Amino acid sequence: MKAKDIRTAFLDFFREKGHETVKSASLIPKNDPTLLFTNAGMVQFKSIFLGEEKRSYTRAASCQKCLRAGGKHSDLENVGHTARHHTFFEMLGNFSFGDYFKKDAILFAWELLTDRFKLPKDKLWVSVFENDDEAAGLWRELTGIPNERIVRLGAKDNFWQMGDTGPCGTCSEIIIDQGEQVGCGHTECRVGCDCDRFLELWNLVFMQYNRDESGNLTPLPRPSIDTGMGIERIAAVLQGRLNNFDTDIFTPVISAIAIESNVTYGKNGESDTSIRVIADHIRATAFLISDGLMPSNEGRGYVLRRIIRRASRHARLLGIGEPVLYKFVDALADSMGDAYPELVEEKDRTSKVLRFEEERFSRTLEIGMKIIDEIISRAKKADMRSIPGDEIFRLYDTYGFPVDLARDIAADNNLILDEAGFHREMEMQRERARASWVGEEEAISSIYRELISEIGKTEFVGYETMQSESVVKAILKDGRIIKEASKGEGIEIFLDKTPFYGESGGQVGDTGIIQNSELRTQNSELETVEAVVIDTKKVIEGLYSHIVKIKEGRLRVWDKVNCSVDNQRRKAIMRNHTATHLLQAAMKNILGEHVKQAGSLVAPDRLRFDFTHFFSLSNNEIEEIEETVNHEIVENMNVEVSVMDIKDAIASGATALFGEKYGETVRVVRVPGFSSELCGGTHCKATGDIGPFVIISEGSVASGIRRIEAMTGAASFDYLRNRGNELRRISDLLKTDKPAEKIERLIADMKELEKERERLKGRAASESSVTLIEKAKDINGVKVISCRVDDLEKKDLRVLADSVKERLGSGVIVLASTRDGEAALLSMVTKDLSDKIKAGDILKKVSQLAGGRGGGRPEMAEGGTKELDKLDNALEAVYDIVKEQVTSKK
Repeated sequence: MKAKDIRTAFLDFFREKGHETVKSASLIPKNDPTLLFTNAGMVQFKSIFLGEEKRSYTRAASCQKCLRAGGKHSDLENVGHTARHHTFFEMLGNFSFGDYFKKDAILFAWELLTDRFKLPKDKLWVSVFENDDEAAGLWRELTGIPNERIVRLGAKDNFWQMGDTGPCGTCSEIIIDQGEQVGCGHTECRVGCDCDRFLELWNLVFMQYNRDESGNLTPLPRPSIDTGMGIERIAAVLQGRLNNFDTDIFTPVISAIAIESNVTYGKNGESDTSIRVIADHIRATAFLISDGLMPSNEGRGYVLRRIIRRASRHARLLGIGEPVLYKFVDALADSMGDAYPELVEEKDRTSKVLRFEEERFSRTLEIGMKIIDEIISRAKKADMRSIPGDEIFRLYDTYGFPVDLARDIAADNNLILDEAGFHREMEMQRERARASWVGEEEAISSIYRELISEIGKTEFVGYETMQSESVVKAILKDGRIIKEASKGEGIEIFLDKTPFYGESGGQVGDTGIIQNSELRTQNSELETVEAVVIDTKKVIEGLYSHIVKIKEGRLRVWDKVNCSVDNQRRKAIMRNHTATHLLQAAMKNILGEHVKQAGSLVAPDRLRFDFTHFFSLSNNEIEEIEETVNHEIVENMNVEVSVMDIKDAIASGATALFGEKYGETVRVVRVPGFSSELCGGTHCKATGDIGPFVIISEGSVASGIRRIEAMTGAASFDYLRNRGNELRRISDLLKTDKPAEKIERLIADMKELEKERERLKGRAASESSVTLIEKAKDINGVKVISCRVDDLEKKDLRVLADSVKERLGSGVIVLASTRDGEAALLSMVTKDLSDKIKAGDILKKVSQLAGGRGGGRPEMAEGGTKELDKLDNALEAVYDIVKEQVTSKK
């Protein structure tokens, strides 16, 4: 049975059982800072299990793409060496959200495995939690499996929990006995042994408890089911393979690798490992890139870069010296594109990213080889037997240099690596990485979860109007719920409905005014309430927080209020948001379909758009993008907004933002014939409302990520006016109407003057060197010059020292020059003396005597000091320092 047939059969089976088939979520979890990557099928349903979200179905089935690399759950280092470990894998799962429980979960699993997949019943075992008599009884009663094949295990194996607190429960695993010939051969081999004889196929989790902060378990009102079965394992069993890499899941990619490397798979253990590593890693990298992730030096992007470089390293072990990973994307897309169309859609961009990364890694290896040569040289000179762990970690972490390659090079030089030191540094880095990615998305405060359950969702009416009559449902101050607030207090207000857009999707939140709509009597006087809305945030899906400062009066829960959005500011934001859509469409047309949004800011004064691209934009490309956007603006096309089913929206060609979590219905913003995007932001009615569009900057923010900043409307007028005024001022100063030509001539003249200056400095240095040589002293047969030559820059001091050295022939030179309250120090020793007299040692001692710091190589060293009163005595001490060195070497 082929993998695609297994996938289809699984989903069809559960569809027949009343389950909604749910598309795989992205590998990059949305709003879950506890995870680096999606590592299980239940991740996308986590909010349902926690009771924070309700959907139209209570039964679901999915084939979820998962990744375990980096963080707590990582199989990276084991990949290629075992039959079962993978970074990327697919997890088949069925889920019940308070619908069925243990009985049906067991019946469904048993029917699918034994009836549809035809697995032999006498080879199947199950494990249950040691105290779960109910599950054990159901297995016997419903399947007829004998007691001896029902194994009771402890909490480590058969109790599952989402986190330290929250939903949890016992679990039951279905296991197949692959036979004694597969196992370890030990007489005590049984379920739970690390060998592959008793292979775990499917885990059924019975979520029936809630664990509180004290560790106490209380029954859930609606117990649920979460199951997971790796498609790679079940495919191996159904195809009669003992190694996942021998299934039809991997064979297309492995064949492509074997052809490209001219290495036959299955003939050599070491080359087989490298082929398996590449086959696994190309899956992980292609799926991550197609989900919008880019290689970087922190968080998730750092893990992606490590995976790419590990695969590239193994390609080199196969004898492939050039970038090659990108060539395997086609084979992967051909074999898995039907199930995951994003692989096909993003194929070209994925290939470009991989090629770019491999070329960069090649340069890294060149740099790394030079650095490790220096490290080994220092180690040998210091008579060390091992290379320090922190040195290897720096090489690995900063330059991406493979540790196994460093180990091989060290062995060639009769050295070993300080593995313990390396792993200490590695663990510290993991902690830094965890801190980095946890910071990417803040955990949603529990107070907001409590609020939305108590007061319900905020109705957003801001698409149709910028004003509303609303009711204050709750007030927060410093994270605490309060009943009222007075003049001068800063608080958060939650309304039943609001015209204020809450910051999300890159668009900043609205500002404005909230006033009371009913005058109240306070001490027999009329009281007016006015609050300034400083910002608005969508703190949780459906809940809007209005961050306000009370300007006048006292605001209470249940007050009726009038809300007014800052009209001009909102319109400026709308112009920039619609322009952002036009900008992305224009860049796709001009630069290519590989352009994807990697971040954005839509503010009233400007827009910022981060996008995937590998090279800086030329002036011609920037001009063409500007012209294309402005053309669409001049056409004054209507901006159409519609709400539709997510599947229909994607099918219509609307662009979705990578990693964004969308509901079952979405809002589509279209400029007919030019742009169509899923977007919840506010927009102009027509493109002509945007006004002039001008790009003010373009640059790099990370490897493979570029950034454009632009302006529209009045802001763009101001920008262009200021640029025009600046140009006129330059023309007036230069007294010409062609300032660019005049500046080019001035620059050329300056370069000629600089060349003349350098020639004069060289001549002056030559003349000065004659004077300095006359001051040389003979110290035990060595000519020594120690002088102060003030008002020279460091580079000029080096030129002078070089001239003196050339004329001196053999000797020691120490020069100092004061300038702007500091002194530069320089020491040189001619090559014939550098084996017994070290410039670095001399300069270090002179600098210390002068109250500064310095050091360097045996033939040249530099330093400096700010304690000028000590300088002359330090220079006079040079002769004794040289005498000491000469004497000690005799």
